Amino acid sequence: MSSFLYGLLCFCALGCGQLTSAQPDDGKRYICRAVPLSGDASCPVTLLPDLSTGGQEEELRNTVMQLRETILQQKETISKQIGTINELTTKLSLCASASDVREYNKGGSWGKEKQNTMGDVPRDPNDTIDSLGKTMQGLKDRLENLEQQQMRANISGASFPSELRDLLQRRLGELEKQLLNKVSNLEQEKSMLSNATAAYRLKTESTLNALVERISELEKGGGDFKSPEQFKLSLPQRTNYLYGRITKSLPEMYAFTLCMWIKSSASPGIGTPFSYGVPGQANEIVLIEWGNNPIELLINDKVAQLPLEVRDGRWHHICISWTTRDGQWEAYQDGDKLGTGDNLAAWHPIKPGGVIILGQEQDVVGGRFDAGQAFVGELSQVNIWDRVLKPVEIQSMANCTSYIPGNVISWLASNVEVFGRGAFKRPLEVCQERLPNT
Repeated sequence: MSSFLYGLLCFCALGCGQLTSAQPDDGKRYICRAVPLSGDASCPVTLLPDLSTGGQEEELRNTVMQLRETILQQKETISKQIGTINELTTKLSLCASASDVREYNKGGSWGKEKQNTMGDVPRDPNDTIDSLGKTMQGLKDRLENLEQQQMRANISGASFPSELRDLLQRRLGELEKQLLNKVSNLEQEKSMLSNATAAYRLKTESTLNALVERISELEKGGGDFKSPEQFKLSLPQRTNYLYGRITKSLPEMYAFTLCMWIKSSASPGIGTPFSYGVPGQANEIVLIEWGNNPIELLINDKVAQLPLEVRDGRWHHICISWTTRDGQWEAYQDGDKLGTGDNLAAWHPIKPGGVIILGQEQDVVGGRFDAGQAFVGELSQVNIWDRVLKPVEIQSMANCTSYIPGNVISWLASNVEVFGRGAFKRPLEVCQERLPNT
């Protein structure tokens, strides 16, 4: 029965082909197919698509090519974005590791080896800040390029992943914060280094100036002295041409203290160990002993007699203090206060710009000396302060406990000039050998 049905279908197909063979060719093709017994026994015909139209094929081909190009562009964009993300992730990791190392090495200096945070960061703070600024600008340019690529992708139909863009924004924001913090830290370190360098420079310059001044004093004063103040002025004869001169002058003063070591055995009177004259007043400050008179202190040609005795040929330390208030004065010998007084040139200020002479009394400023008033003996450590010294300070110098240089005139070999053949600057005995009880 099955064979019969199969044959019948084949016959039908052949018959249909013969019936249509005589018809003109209209460009269509027909096929026959088996159908179930319960279906229509006629020969159904299915039309194939019209393959003669080339426009549709070309349109389909173009559509496929556009889709392919879009896919390739999106793939390339995503690859670039992934590369950028990886690079930013690497730089953030370097920044994080550098921050950890920085916390561990806190308190270090630029001179130590440290891990760089953004590639090869220069060691100098200024170069580091410039490099970080360039890196930040480069990252911003890359972000702008990514945004432009996003706009081109949107125009061409490709979509830019919003998650990826948000991730980039967050990473760039974190990186920018870290860079700003690092720049702030570098600025602080730069400021600290600048302050420390300035302080060190000032200290170094001060030390060098002191050293140069000390060398100059040694060169001017001679190499035989242990220190610039360890010398004495020797005036062995009573003449009007042997004397010493202090190269500095006095400022205007309303009080002063004059101290010195003195040694003399001249008779009668030791003469004038100290005189200060100013224009219009040659006897502004004078310390003198002449004839059988006691030692006298003259201020502005006013006189006070001092209870001092130094004509025994031994070293003595004497100090005289004075203040313009009520003209009060005090006299010390070997650390002991031996006399006080007042109304000595009261309310008269010591005039500035005069000449200090050691060993002669001035009749005019700086000259016209009288041999009868010349000092004979030795002087050392003649110092002047613009204040009244305390008794304890005077005692410490007199018993060799300390040496206090004057803040107005200090005893230095470079400050003392010697005039006259026979006057010398010589090394001074040690302080303990100058004490009266030795």
